[in-house]
Amino acid sequence: MTATQSNPKDNNKRLPGRPKKLIKKSDLLMVRMTPTERLFIENKSKVAGMKPSEWCRKAAKSAKVVPRFSTEEVGWFRDLSGLSNNLNQLTHLAHVNGLFSLALKCQALLVQIESLLTKISNHDR
Repeated sequence: MTATQSNPKDNNKRLPGRPKKLIKKSDLLMVRMTPTERLFIENKSKVAGMKPSEWCRKAAKSAKVVPRFSTEEVGWFRDLSGLSNNLNQLTHLAHVNGLFSLALKCQALLVQIESLLTKISNHDR
């Protein structure tokens, strides 16, 4: 047999050692937690039958993150703050000039506040 000819059995020969992983986990994310939080995660991962790092990865992938407030809701809260300032000023004027002189303005302002609060409460559903 010459060096140019190869044995057919050599093509099927496996390399020694563990096979190489297709996707390597090379990036590292450091997270600080309290000892209680660590015990909680370790217990949850033990019950699930996986390592804590694997449990955290799966939990992070399936977690749903909801923004605290949308830009629309922030605008509503800003409007509500402005209306409350107006109500405070009208209350002060009512004490100075008398309640009957500002009754209609107060009623209109209360209707606006009520509609804005209704919008905010219905938006959550």
